[in-house]
Amino acid sequence: MKTGAFIIPTGIGASIGGYAGDASLWARKFAQYTRLIVNPNVVNAACFSGISDNMLYVEGYTLDEFFKGKLALEPSCRNKIGVIFDRSITQEVLNVHINTINAVEMVYGLDIVGYEITAEPVGVEFFIDKSGVSTGTVSNLDTLKTSAQHLIQRGADAIAIVCRFPEDESEDYASGIGVDPVGGVEAIISHYISKEFKIPCAHAPAFDDINISTKIVDRRCAAEYITPTFLPCILLGLNQAPKISNTGLSVDNIDFLIIPYDSIGCIPVLEMTKRRKKIFAVKENKTILDVTPEKFLLTCDIINTYEEIMELLQYEKI
Repeated sequence: MKTGAFIIPTGIGASIGGYAGDASLWARKFAQYTRLIVNPNVVNAACFSGISDNMLYVEGYTLDEFFKGKLALEPSCRNKIGVIFDRSITQEVLNVHINTINAVEMVYGLDIVGYEITAEPVGVEFFIDKSGVSTGTVSNLDTLKTSAQHLIQRGADAIAIVCRFPEDESEDYASGIGVDPVGGVEAIISHYISKEFKIPCAHAPAFDDINISTKIVDRRCAAEYITPTFLPCILLGLNQAPKISNTGLSVDNIDFLIIPYDSIGCIPVLEMTKRRKKIFAVKENKTILDVTPEKFLLTCDIINTYEEIMELLQYEKI
């Protein structure tokens, strides 16, 4: 069986995969025919997850290092997961998340080694920068590092992080016309822990308002409006995230990469190009960027729709 990567960068307003698990449909279809590396942005959907047994859930920093050839991925299942909670999360919101951990553990049989509350507030802020990309700041990454160390000492080999986020006042995202405002700073958090400890990591935001909205929103982000917590999806993803090692699956084993057409300036694309590997740039998935193969003078297969890639996989033409 071939091995591919299906990547949709976070915080760039992808029309498919820029919301809440709305690329899961295609990821699950592709994974019927190939072992598939996905970044969390592809399958995370708040209380749902698009992850399937044939997928490898890999956070962005680790993904970049993998494509650079600096590490390998060792497929794993039933990882021991530790959860970090931001000190600034209120007790009421924390209780909802503890109930969530217990529910996911009981229903799916996950191995949760426990949780740690940071010694100090993490201090997260998020915003959209001048280019329209989601980003933000984190004032106290060290307190996350300390909590992660404690959980690793307790046996955790994957880390879920939940930080308190200020309320989002924008209506654009809910209407399906804006960038996910929290995705960029979430990536900063997960990149930091992944880099420090070389273990799978993912982040879910916590908001003070845990009331469930009754307004109708764009179907692509609906998963985030029917639950007070986004924790389940990252627990399910981390449960089967590959371990980071020096042996196992390497970039040399990757047969192809699928990426939005106008966002090809990322490390996985550049590294696949160096290795003369097959890249599919999909035109139907539009983002706020304008980084196209033509502008980068990259050789790749320009494809109109994900359906066309599905047909190539079905008939073993990749």
